[in-house]
Amino acid sequence: MYPETQKKIAEMLEGNVFPGAAYTFIDKEKTETRLIGSAAILPEREDLREGMLYDVASLTKVIVTNTLLLRLHEEGKINFEDPVQAHLPAFRSGSVTIRHLMTHTSDLKGYIKNRDALSAEELAAALISLEPGGNLGKKVVYTDTGLILAGFIIEKLTGKSVEENFEQRIKQPLAMTDSSYRPTDPMRCVPTQNHPSRGVIRGSVHDPKALILGGHCGSAGLFAPMQDLIRFSQMMLHFGEWEGQRILRKETVQALLQDWGKVQGQPRSLGWNLFQDGEDFVLWHTGYTGTFMILDPNRQKGFLLLSNRVHLEDRRPEWIAVRDELIAICLKEAHEEKAE
Repeated sequence: MYPETQKKIAEMLEGNVFPGAAYTFIDKEKTETRLIGSAAILPEREDLREGMLYDVASLTKVIVTNTLLLRLHEEGKINFEDPVQAHLPAFRSGSVTIRHLMTHTSDLKGYIKNRDALSAEELAAALISLEPGGNLGKKVVYTDTGLILAGFIIEKLTGKSVEENFEQRIKQPLAMTDSSYRPTDPMRCVPTQNHPSRGVIRGSVHDPKALILGGHCGSAGLFAPMQDLIRFSQMMLHFGEWEGQRILRKETVQALLQDWGKVQGQPRSLGWNLFQDGEDFVLWHTGYTGTFMILDPNRQKGFLLLSNRVHLEDRRPEWIAVRDELIAICLKEAHEEKAE
């Protein structure tokens, strides 16, 4: 599948964009997964092995937090136009809605002094005290803050942590058996950054806010192997019979394929970003550590890539440029395949 896409991934490895990667193409029930390169460079070079866990970073937003919010909506426990304040009374603004959080249109001013030195309780209180600026509902500005607050709403409504909700409401029904906020074997995890104070991070979350908040963080923190992300993706893509349990209704997934952000020229779904493909939208999302997912529910196709591009150096501008080029190549190949 997708020879030009695979060629580009090989070029990225050769150019040291990442030390290695696992990637999967999904076409209905058919999947094709490849491993390329190394899992680690420091303290010594290590082969990438099947079943290794990746710190998926912000993919946590769509796999965990967004999915839980969609389930709560199906159950009638939230409305997307609910004010955040209705569920978190300590939140100062009455104008910011759950939809604003999910579409990154809340314009919350996210600076928190000495953030990384705060305790979990102090950080949570600081996040809840943030207020929106003048572009509320007018501009898409991607941040972690909205989905962290959304996680707090989930916890308030269910009486359980984001992590516990994931375990019970997503992981168990989809048999995502190896995914976890707390991996028990660091050596099964692909390492991330060689941090100036933490050293080579392995089996511990890379994101500093998630490190503090732990299982209460809705923006990052999940570790998962490729096989579990395939299971999640197939749930999102398959509207017919499927061997796993469907945890989101067909109409819920279909509703994601529209612009919920309502900002001209910046289409956003609930949680997911959107690519325009002809008259249709395709869902996609990225993770800071070097991960992304592209899902096309209408055609039941997907492209997943897991890398640890921050190991050892964080060259983010270079990564974004080549990542976007790779995605464009993949979408072009998928479009050409559709036209045949």
